[in-house]
Amino acid sequence: MPNVAAVVVAAGRGLRTGGDLPKQFRRIGGESMLRRALLMFVEHGNVSLVQPVIHPEDLDLFQSATSNLTMLPPAFGGATRQASVRAGLEALAPRHPDIVLIHDAARPFASADLVSRAIAATQHTGAAIPALPVTDTVKSVDAEGHVDKTLDRNALRLVQTPQGFAFVPLLAAHRRAAAQGRDDFTDDAALAEWAGMTVAMFDGEPGNIKVTTPEDFARSEAMQFAALGDVRIGSGIDVHAFGQRAEIGDHVTLGGIRIAHDRALVGHSDADVALHALTDAILGALADGDIGAHFPPSNPQWRGASSDRFLAFAVERVAARGGRIAHLDLTIVCEAPRIGPHRDAMRARIAELAEIGIARVAVKATTSEKLGFTGRGEGIAAYATATVRLPWSAL
Repeated sequence: MPNVAAVVVAAGRGLRTGGDLPKQFRRIGGESMLRRALLMFVEHGNVSLVQPVIHPEDLDLFQSATSNLTMLPPAFGGATRQASVRAGLEALAPRHPDIVLIHDAARPFASADLVSRAIAATQHTGAAIPALPVTDTVKSVDAEGHVDKTLDRNALRLVQTPQGFAFVPLLAAHRRAAAQGRDDFTDDAALAEWAGMTVAMFDGEPGNIKVTTPEDFARSEAMQFAALGDVRIGSGIDVHAFGQRAEIGDHVTLGGIRIAHDRALVGHSDADVALHALTDAILGALADGDIGAHFPPSNPQWRGASSDRFLAFAVERVAARGGRIAHLDLTIVCEAPRIGPHRDAMRARIAELAEIGIARVAVKATTSEKLGFTGRGEGIAAYATATVRLPWSAL
């Protein structure tokens, strides 16, 4: 096999997608687009070098999104996609790869098979790009928006990435274009054609979409959920008592939120009954034991621990199996403190910990009409239900 490198371009700002992050760092299916795109090459057995290219201002976002991925340090991109690709190629030059694959981070759904076909086609031709036939009628229009003519769609193709090239001639073409002030090429195949290279095509993938608009994000999320057809439901219950007068305290922690109260709950950790119930509900959906099995009270390291850690652990167990949390429903039973004023803050914190939207978190509260231990003000109980979606392979 040749020495194959991949340049993953992720230096754009992605303004058309909306949101408060560059689109490559936005999550689809619980994982950022950039991580998905990089992971495809990192895990591919025939790609030995992975070179990300990012915007200099995005270094912290990049490091957070790519933890535990083994690849080259990021190169910093330029003002155009073409300049960013050249920055990636220059960073690779000392390593002398035979073949380089150029891929856009905005295409997070390309498959390992597509990468393999890109490598094989490039070995054979020296330059190859994935493409799809055009199935719609295509027309050219004039400056006033009137139809000028109908094009022959049989001669047209929709081009994707990763595009493969012999490394040395592609780098030379980029350097030559930069020297001549040419920065208007929309993809590397166009630049290669300009430089006199013959570019072949191989079959692309319909699912290898480019995520550009808010509608693309919505469609991508729907695709991810549709692939998670194994729907699991788990339940969790937790109870904690209020301390005696010597342990009065000045607050309780519920749903990850500190709430002022004249008595504290007693527990080995921070006694957050809400997060404990949610943790057990998620673990129950996974059939993965309970909170006591993973965080036994007999272990002193969990004494006084924040229950945020327990819920985050359960969320990570879902992600490790390729799943998503679809919904969390929590009911808190107590006479005091009042939950209503803190409901939305709890929902927001739980959503943050579970890495889902706040619309997927329900928090309700009720009393027990003065009946039982909660009615006597002796403690608080919480009941939770978690809906988790897993791929069918995770049986």
